[in-house]
Amino acid sequence: MKSTEYSEKTLDHFRNPRNVGILEGENVAKGRVGNPVCGDLMEIYIEVEDDHIKDIKFQTFGCGSAVATSSMVTELVKGMSLDEAMKMTRDDVAGALDGLPPIKMHCSNLAADALHAAIKNWREGIRPNQIDAELPLYVQKPCKPSETPIEGESEFLGKGVYNGADDYGPFKDKRVIVRDMGDTASAELAIELDKHTGRVIFITSLKEGEMNPDIKKQLKRSDVKVLYESELLKIMGQDEVEKVLVNDLDEDQEYELFVDVVVIKR
Repeated sequence: MKSTEYSEKTLDHFRNPRNVGILEGENVAKGRVGNPVCGDLMEIYIEVEDDHIKDIKFQTFGCGSAVATSSMVTELVKGMSLDEAMKMTRDDVAGALDGLPPIKMHCSNLAADALHAAIKNWREGIRPNQIDAELPLYVQKPCKPSETPIEGESEFLGKGVYNGADDYGPFKDKRVIVRDMGDTASAELAIELDKHTGRVIFITSLKEGEMNPDIKKQLKRSDVKVLYESELLKIMGQDEVEKVLVNDLDEDQEYELFVDVVVIKR
């Protein structure tokens, strides 16, 4: 397979992902994994009954192969015993998709890892609301967004780019990325939007230890995904927003994320 070629199965699972969503209840556990270099973030929810996976859902923010691998793993393991599911590997998932581009194998194929994390959390009695342990408090360092306009911002204004959110209706079931504008209002908006879509990324140039402690606690209690030490470079799509280009400031690498909505400022 060529380094950028996707199989038909991979494209199908990306375009028509199975088992998207979350699970709730006493018999539910969650596994969360991410790759800070390429920006892929995955969560797998499992509902367990008689030591088997009765139901499984996922949420993923990332490239096409990240979505496809998450979708495929949910189909592969539903109904399996936990022991069987723990044997699932990244290679198994890639094989079920008829292969992945070599450059995506290790960056985006994290679905089996998220599954294993969910099973481990279940067995250790860690429930979804316990995963995000609060970290020590640190001194806040104000975020200083770049003065340079984001490429594509004007082009997609009203076509997926928003300067604030007075009406939350347009954000329902959308993949949203909110840019940190250097005050608590941006993060608070991301947290509020999470109640309406559940698929929100908050991007900030701050390191995790520099975040406002109270806001950091609220973010960790929500399902908002936070990209620390990152900046938004470019907004892309055809007639509407389809993806963004992000720069990882720590790794000095750029990567793309598929999103539907970009909120620039409040």
